[in-house]
Amino acid sequence: MTTALFWLAVSTLLVYLVVAVDLMRGNRSVRFLSDIPTDLPSPPPKVSVIVAARNEERNIREALLSLLRLDYPDYELIVVDDRSDDATGAIVDELASHYPRLQAVHVTELPPGWLGKTHALWTGSLRAAGELLLFTDADIVMEPTVLSRAAHYLRNQGIDHLAVTPVMRMPSLFLALFGASFIIFFSLFARPWKARDPKSPCHIGIGAFNLVTAVAYRATGGHETIRLRPDDDMKLGKIVKKGGFRQDIVYGRGFLEVEWYATVKEVITGLEKNAFSGTDYRVGYALWGAFFYLICGVWPWLALLLTTGPTRMLNGAVVLLVTLVFADTARFHGSRPWHAAGFPLCAGFFSWIIVRTLVLNHVQGGITWRGTFYRLSDLKKNRV
Repeated sequence: MTTALFWLAVSTLLVYLVVAVDLMRGNRSVRFLSDIPTDLPSPPPKVSVIVAARNEERNIREALLSLLRLDYPDYELIVVDDRSDDATGAIVDELASHYPRLQAVHVTELPPGWLGKTHALWTGSLRAAGELLLFTDADIVMEPTVLSRAAHYLRNQGIDHLAVTPVMRMPSLFLALFGASFIIFFSLFARPWKARDPKSPCHIGIGAFNLVTAVAYRATGGHETIRLRPDDDMKLGKIVKKGGFRQDIVYGRGFLEVEWYATVKEVITGLEKNAFSGTDYRVGYALWGAFFYLICGVWPWLALLLTTGPTRMLNGAVVLLVTLVFADTARFHGSRPWHAAGFPLCAGFFSWIIVRTLVLNHVQGGITWRGTFYRLSDLKKNRV
């Protein structure tokens, strides 16, 4: 057992050395939105900002007001209320009555074969007149120059799809710890800095800010192609890249902000919809992910207490390396370096979420999202 634990520590350290190099190099290859100018061609391309909202009364007013204050010279705002049973629809209508730029659309019935959100975004896209389409969530607060900077970058770089990362605003310490750790998990899974490489299978999409040319969107079928994908933001990026179009990502620190989840319960139920779909419904891949986070994200900290000699020293090196990588990554996303202290707890929590989601998906035969149940057998058919 002692020998096995020693070699486990060696293997974990080697894995993290590779991860550290990849993350640190990758992070530094992504530009900040703050470094991008706001100047635009004359005339600038018209942008259609499309928002899908369901039961978002807590944050939607602040979010929409921030969108209505964008300094972009030519844009329309299309907000699709997806069968909300709270005050969301009333808030959208009230704002539309004061701001002619805002078009309020109300969906009362969901057609078969669609997820609510993808249908709402598709519905909005059918009304869009823009040369560029910006898909964003109903709780994203934007700084006024964000769209001008993003449109400048998209045109200047000759790309068809640009994703911008938000800063996550969390109401409790544990949620802040988890949000910061989740950035690491997501980065390891998606390697977003590789999205710009046409030879890499890596792709990117961010629900907070997906700016895509109407040409690329229409050519790939848009949200109709991914109508049953709970991970619609990432899959939009995937179909754009598979369609031969170019994409990239920039850091939106200081320009985009979101209250990702308000409670731990919201985290658990929120990730039920895509913790399994993100693996394309591959059971082995999901279990491997949970195992990886336990072995590489939890065990090295426990090993400091449970092992001795060289094995403990190697695990100490792992913990130090993870802490340094965490702190380095934090500065790119607006999180706090000291939140690295919560990494093993959050890694264990995330492993549990993955396994729980996998079990629930099969026991229940599907997922419930935005008030509608979707059968797993139907969801699996929409592979892209």
